[in-house]
Amino acid sequence: MKIFLINGSPRKEWNTGTLLGNALEGARSNGAEAELVHLYDLNYQGCNSCFGCKEKDGVSYGRCAVEDDLRPLLARIEKEAGALVLGSPIYLGTVTGQMQAFLERLVFPFLTYTDPPATLFPRRIPTAFIYTMGVTEEQMREIGYLERFATIERFLARIFGPCERLMSFDCYQFEDYSRVVAPRFDPAHKLKRRREVFPLDCQKAFDLGAAFARAVKESSRP
Repeated sequence: MKIFLINGSPRKEWNTGTLLGNALEGARSNGAEAELVHLYDLNYQGCNSCFGCKEKDGVSYGRCAVEDDLRPLLARIEKEAGALVLGSPIYLGTVTGQMQAFLERLVFPFLTYTDPPATLFPRRIPTAFIYTMGVTEEQMREIGYLERFATIERFLARIFGPCERLMSFDCYQFEDYSRVVAPRFDPAHKLKRRREVFPLDCQKAFDLGAAFARAVKESSRP
């Protein structure tokens, strides 16, 4: 079983990508097979409501029927995933469009229209979501981000398995603050957090990857 790490940021080596990279290294440090996928490298769209995944006795029942770059990845996750770690920056209060489209295509085919709803995913696996954002923790709570995060995590937990959360606040957004119109931010404060706090978040991501590797090993034992 493999640990899949899914990057929903267009910047591969910035905040979200860096945290996922540390989780990747943590997983590999414990001997797990792990792979980091950048969603912005793929050409795909969100769910188009074809309902091929719900068609009775259909060839795509329980699987997304859309033919694009995402379909092979979804097939590999169904077959190979022993854990899932997703990551996204927060745009307008929620995950990026690419991540939202991925979640629609990942979750909906496995979600049954039964009462109560059930999952068609073949096993229970640990999941996690890494969120990066420019706001502080206090602002994040005031704006109401937690409710939005909780909705995503409920779906992941229902379909796959228990979902952990890692949040990185007040992130350093620009390589050169002098080139952008952003007077609400203090570049010196942002840089200080980048140097002093972000490394702690990176360690948390590394530890998360290492813990997931242990969980995958334990689940693979006969």
